[in-house]
Amino acid sequence: MLRQQDVGHRIVVRRIVGIREGRPQFSDALGELVELTETQITLATRQGRLTVPLAQVHRAKRVPPTARPTAASVVALEVASDEAWPAAVRGRLGDWLLRSAAGWSGRANSALPIGDPDRPLPAAVDAIERWYADLGQPAMVNTPLPLAAPVGAELDARGWGARPPVLVQTVPLAALPPAPPASAAAPPVELATAPSPEWLSVAAGRKGGLPEAARHVLTAVDQVRFAHVYADGALVAMGRGTVTGGGRWLGLSLIEVVPEARRRGLAGRVVRELVAWGVEAGARDAFLQVEQRNTAAVGLYRQLGFTTHHTYLTRVAPPA
Repeated sequence: MLRQQDVGHRIVVRRIVGIREGRPQFSDALGELVELTETQITLATRQGRLTVPLAQVHRAKRVPPTARPTAASVVALEVASDEAWPAAVRGRLGDWLLRSAAGWSGRANSALPIGDPDRPLPAAVDAIERWYADLGQPAMVNTPLPLAAPVGAELDARGWGARPPVLVQTVPLAALPPAPPASAAAPPVELATAPSPEWLSVAAGRKGGLPEAARHVLTAVDQVRFAHVYADGALVAMGRGTVTGGGRWLGLSLIEVVPEARRRGLAGRVVRELVAWGVEAGARDAFLQVEQRNTAAVGLYRQLGFTTHHTYLTRVAPPA
């Protein structure tokens, strides 16, 4: 049987679904184990969230993780992510993207090496360094793994540093668990097409200021919503949702709860309200990006059924 150490891993469950001619009938389910209690197990499958009473479990075990994502799926998701977080200044090296937003956030100020740079790899890295030098910014490159492993090897040889790993996580919207009932006293989650001054103030504190380029990153998306939760007139929780990637992907970002309002389920409520909007807009899957070392956020998203699609490193050029 399973143990708490198996939560967050892929499992296969053989369950009893009926009796025919005195013999049990079985059905197998494959997915990520998101909850294990004394009475039931819950897993996130491709078809949705599935809860199985332990009395119906014939056999359950952990299975190896899924194969690496295809290059095409990584590229598609990275493109959808770029559309959801658009840099104000942009350039290209063949298929590679060059992005700058006055230094606000790593994603909007780094090159994205997906596709063909239309030149040898060393020359492409030289061009990246020149492009950012002309802007007076340090050169940075986001390397989706394992797709951009050759780029990473070239940067290693040049002595580039690396920021902590970031998990790009996804979930089919149909697999998200239903929201627990909210108390009558719970403050509502309000969605708006523009962020309030209070929302921007919290974002500025989290990201170290808010230059004009940051406002472009936040708002220059056709389909975007900003979640606000107020209590006693003060903003206590917030979030941002976008629909990109040809309408498939709901992107979640800046999910934040002020310290004095944490552990009340507000982050989960913000996510679910943005998910409801995304479903109405036609999205089928959700994605987000979270630092691997942010264990609290990783745990929250695991409970909601998110699993890691791929990871990336933000590489930083050494000082000139």
